Amino acid sequence: MGLHILKPGIADSIQDMGRYGYQQLGIPPGGVMDRIAATVANTLVGNKIDEPVLEMHFPAATILFESSMMIALTGADFCAQINGNEVLINQPILVPARSELRFMKHKRGSKVYLSVEEGFQTSQWLGSNSTSVLLHKGGQEGRNLIKNDLLEFNNQEDLEIDTLTHLPWRASLAEFYSDNLIAFMPGAEYSQLEKISQTSMVTNKYTVSTYSNRMGYRLEGQALLLSNKKECLSSAVSFGTIQLLPNAQMIVLMADHQTTGGYPRIGHVASSSLPTLAQVSAGELIQFELVTRDEAEIMYLQQQQNLQQLQNACNFRLQEYFRNE
Repeated sequence: MGLHILKPGIADSIQDMGRYGYQQLGIPPGGVMDRIAATVANTLVGNKIDEPVLEMHFPAATILFESSMMIALTGADFCAQINGNEVLINQPILVPARSELRFMKHKRGSKVYLSVEEGFQTSQWLGSNSTSVLLHKGGQEGRNLIKNDLLEFNNQEDLEIDTLTHLPWRASLAEFYSDNLIAFMPGAEYSQLEKISQTSMVTNKYTVSTYSNRMGYRLEGQALLLSNKKECLSSAVSFGTIQLLPNAQMIVLMADHQTTGGYPRIGHVASSSLPTLAQVSAGELIQFELVTRDEAEIMYLQQQQNLQQLQNACNFRLQEYFRNE
């Protein structure tokens, strides 16, 4: 019992919250790009938040559900249809066996997450099911999904679902995302930027390049200059580190970033803005907003409080619904 990939998408993979504690060995944490969307996807079907999910880009995979299952789609809106019927994101869905899921067109966002009740049977490596394509580990044989992959469900029960059904509640995620406004804190080499470049960084908008991927988002826009050019020693970097490249353009390191880097670290994206950044598509504009560490912590704590409230509400609705069935 599981799902069958009829047609692969572009770089679709199995991800969870990542593998931590191995960066000193050169192994990046990886994991989902948008932790909010992935968390809500799992919450909507009653899973633990770190259960593996499918992370898909557009054009996304065509999927056949070999058996009945409760699922949820979150994150980007790719106008999903099951058996020709429109299905909604951010809402639990009961899917009958032999149903086909397609994504018809890109509406907004860049990554959609698919969760299934109790999760998938996947390959764990170093405590995580996340796919590391670079290291060929985790997920589905350490690679992106391909045609005819069969992903088994942990839940092997026959759920006896006869009709495609949206459960009667939706999660609202609007408060977790800003309109491509990305909060960041100064990095270790921020002070080495010329004053005019410091100003330019927050007053100009930057385009996410088509040469962007899960390792990093390359940005195109006003050149930024250092007041004193000097070589930097390689040092630790993380998800959200903003580096200044030799061509005077920026790159923001993403989930599959390398563990160290030698380019100047001029900033770091606040954790609360990483989901917004993750959902920006190539060709879209972003704008940076400078915040202090204290402000970033307050933003993160507020976001986590809102997420916990949403999780509590979803768990309550699930329990009530199946108690009354």
